[in-house]
Amino acid sequence: MTTISSFFETLRCIVLLIYYYIEAFIMKFCHAPKNVAGEIVLITGSAHGIGKQMALNFASLGAILVLWDIDEEGNKETAALAKRNGALAVYTYKCDCGKREEVYAVADQVKKDVGDVNILINNAGIWAGKNFLDIPDYKMDETLDVNFKAHFWTCKAFLPSMIACNHGHLVSIASQAGMCGGNKLSEYAASKAAAIEFLESVAFELQAAGKNGIKTTIVCPYYVHTGLTVGVKTTRPCLLPILDVEYVGRTIVDGIRKDKFYLFPLPITTFSVLKV
Repeated sequence: MTTISSFFETLRCIVLLIYYYIEAFIMKFCHAPKNVAGEIVLITGSAHGIGKQMALNFASLGAILVLWDIDEEGNKETAALAKRNGALAVYTYKCDCGKREEVYAVADQVKKDVGDVNILINNAGIWAGKNFLDIPDYKMDETLDVNFKAHFWTCKAFLPSMIACNHGHLVSIASQAGMCGGNKLSEYAASKAAAIEFLESVAFELQAAGKNGIKTTIVCPYYVHTGLTVGVKTTRPCLLPILDVEYVGRTIVDGIRKDKFYLFPLPITTFSVLKV
């Protein structure tokens, strides 16, 4: 069963890779990336990993950054790098996205200090990395609160102003695990699947309301080299290596600027391997 599951996981990733390479080639010539200079971009989980890389990429485009993380020192480091990278302005806030009232309180402070957020990126995430029966109940709750419920709370805080001016962008950093589960991913995969379906549903609501000026992007990357994946190995590392975090950060920002609804960052080396 494990071998069959591994085979289909690999096959699925290869099919997605080919499709999105073709899509990327077409989009390169058919869709000019939108200008985000001066836009207020809020990124949760910005102290490290994908969040940090997205911040640096948006900084180089002249965006105003609002950075949320529970790691204040790491967040300050990201902010300093972002300023050197060209950010128009950078604001940092300590926020535990797993706590609803804290999210609302910090969101209110952002509105007072900075203004209405234009691009909201829900990136903060945690993972127990254990078998289902070995995960304490409180850890299950934490994962669901940070990886999924926080998307409810941040969107409730910032979406109304986007609707009022029919301008904005909601981004969910989900995972391919939300589409296809795996070993020791029970609570993580469940939280990411919920995040995907939540933003899909919000997108349909916005479309039905005629709010076409508000875009949505659901990002489902393969395994990425971050603090969450220390020690993780893929079944076929030569064909499907763990992704470089800088590459993923660039790919996501590029996809947001091109208003992609779904985005599946995949190994950049796989295509060259397939041609051998």
